[in-house]
Amino acid sequence: MLIGRKKEKELLAKLLYEEESSFVAVYGRRRVGKTYLVRKTFEDKFTFFHTGLANSPLNKQLAAWRTSLRDYGMKKARLPHTWLDAFDMLKELVKVSNEPKKLLFIDELPWMDTHKSGFLPALEYFWNGWASARNDVVLIVCGSATSWIINNIIKNHGGLHNRITHNIHLQPFSLHECEQYAASKRLGMNRRQIMECYMVMGGVPYYWSKLARERSLAQNVDALFFEQDAVLRDEFGNLFASLFKKPEPYIAVVGLLGTKKAGMTREELIETGGLSDNGKLTEVLENLEACGFIRKYKSFGMKNKNALYQLIDSYTLFYYQFIQQNLQSDEHFWSANIATPLYYNWCGLAFERLCLLHLPQIKAALGISGMVSNACSWVSTRKSEEEKGVQIDLLIDRNDEVIDLCEMKFTKAAYSVSDEDVEKMMHRQSVFAAETSTRKAIHLVLVSASGVVRNANANEFQNILTAEDLFAQ
Repeated sequence: MLIGRKKEKELLAKLLYEEESSFVAVYGRRRVGKTYLVRKTFEDKFTFFHTGLANSPLNKQLAAWRTSLRDYGMKKARLPHTWLDAFDMLKELVKVSNEPKKLLFIDELPWMDTHKSGFLPALEYFWNGWASARNDVVLIVCGSATSWIINNIIKNHGGLHNRITHNIHLQPFSLHECEQYAASKRLGMNRRQIMECYMVMGGVPYYWSKLARERSLAQNVDALFFEQDAVLRDEFGNLFASLFKKPEPYIAVVGLLGTKKAGMTREELIETGGLSDNGKLTEVLENLEACGFIRKYKSFGMKNKNALYQLIDSYTLFYYQFIQQNLQSDEHFWSANIATPLYYNWCGLAFERLCLLHLPQIKAALGISGMVSNACSWVSTRKSEEEKGVQIDLLIDRNDEVIDLCEMKFTKAAYSVSDEDVEKMMHRQSVFAAETSTRKAIHLVLVSASGVVRNANANEFQNILTAEDLFAQ
């Protein structure tokens, strides 16, 4: 059953009716469901389907290509000597097909581009010199090595420059889609548990597929991440190795950002981590952003050059907070730490990240979906001991002369706004107004995972959002 992906599925389905040939790149992080989407949309009715081999040399890649050609009707396929030869054989297979649209799906494309293999020039020649001149070819390429797809296919500056007709960046599930998935698997989870599960592993479908309905959420987390043979215990290394051919600089950047809640500027990354200030760092940051690990945003009132980079991937945050720190290899680490200060501190941070990943839902609940707005953060410059500085993790600068200052709370029971909370929010509001000299109206917004006790203090917020708003489609 294909959960969500409505827009992506509609785009793919329309390819069968376009008058020209189509070249489509589907990309996204490991385990997000790229292959599943394509195969389910077309019900495996391909003229040709091939998957590249991981960590395999040219001769094995070509041998696998021959096997795929045989599987799809070329019974006497010989062993190709080069990729040019291999794509010539694919042309022959396409020519004898009676299908009105020839669906060609090449999965794990980056794995096929081995050292000095000549794969990319052969792909360019196949598309530019043959397939694009026809009107009946749909070529879909896919791969988990997102940086390779972006740099070599989507942003190619050579023969494939501007040749992609469509690209699909497949995102992790939203809370709404995770709820649908949990229901389809009969996991028996309420919305608070779904949110907590999202805070652990994000919206990656493969991770959710490993949840066992007979276990509680805490038992599932222990089984998936902390037991000795846990299926996701080594996921962090595998994840970055699959996305990036040289994962070390990416892990270095993510590791630095994992230590700073508000994020870091490019200059801070260079100074703190000893990173080189060059084009490679720019590429690393852009690729991490494209893969959904980090977000780049401006601090309110600051220029783009002072932009902050913030780690927002739920699983990666959970890894640095807990998996990496589980030095004793406690197989019941998560169950043992439920209801501890460590757990509650993580809940607060992880829920903030969950909210940042659901900004469209927050804007919809505020009634500003179609309005120009900018989500950013802000940190006070005050340094005196008498008056502490202020940090606002999410503010929404709106085009209707309003700025929403957002407070995010994850609690088990409905949140009761205290006198202290009101004093704190009013202080943040006044400091922000004074230091920024903004003339816009400042609204206070509370996002509470478990709802709010409707006392007098709750009335100080112009808007109160709940889980129902975050779960909106």
